[in-house]
Amino acid sequence: MTRLSTAVRGLVTSLAALLTVTAASATATATPEPKAPADFVSLRSVDRTIIQEMRYFTPHNFVGERIDGYRQPLCILTRPAAEALHTAQQRLLRQGYSLKVYDCYRPQRAVDHFVRWAEDLDDQTMKGEFYPNVDKTRLFEDGYIAEKSGHSRGSTMDLTLVKLPAKPTRPYVPGEPLVHCFAPQQERFPDNSVDMGTGYDCFDTLSHTLDPRVQGQQRANRLLLKDTLEGLGLVNLAEEWWHFTYKPEAYPDTYFDFPVSAKSLVTSH
Repeated sequence: MTRLSTAVRGLVTSLAALLTVTAASATATATPEPKAPADFVSLRSVDRTIIQEMRYFTPHNFVGERIDGYRQPLCILTRPAAEALHTAQQRLLRQGYSLKVYDCYRPQRAVDHFVRWAEDLDDQTMKGEFYPNVDKTRLFEDGYIAEKSGHSRGSTMDLTLVKLPAKPTRPYVPGEPLVHCFAPQQERFPDNSVDMGTGYDCFDTLSHTLDPRVQGQQRANRLLLKDTLEGLGLVNLAEEWWHFTYKPEAYPDTYFDFPVSAKSLVTSH
């Protein structure tokens, strides 16, 4: 075999190997995203009147950036949970209120994002608003951050009440001065919700639903939300006035990781 033919053969072999690697890489890239089971729905397909302010799609959260897995500002829930919120909304509308959801189904990759952030003790960007009195080294021990979340099972949501007619809420501008989440309502970041005594995702014991320091109209607002939802099978987490889970859960032991996107749903709306 001549030197030329040997060189050509080597070149062909190298090219074939490169094409194999490229094809394998393309196949890996084309791996489809996980999809939601058929009984997951967009809340908007069940009730278009419930206000949605999906905080983890925005930088206005305790991490300070959009969270992994939130492709659209969309509330996704199991159908029974969504239908329970629809019934609650019908009752509240008659009293001059609307529900507003901050978060619904949350993919596992988002929870993983929270864990990475909590382990980075140098990142204190949003401390001034969301955890002013909590040392970041205690976020796991105090239960504010965990490696699993009930939100990933699809029947848990974070929500509040808005007095109608609803006023617009201005967007958060990264880098703007932060105000403690338990400051008086007129001093906190503007939110068109009723005064619950703290802002959403406030890492503080004042967020406990029945904390005795929260009285007057703030307590009445919390109880209106709690009583309305608990009468429909939604159970409140005692440590967070905004956190409710529909019972019985359709997937009590499954933590999903499909993205928050209409494309994740079998029937998108």
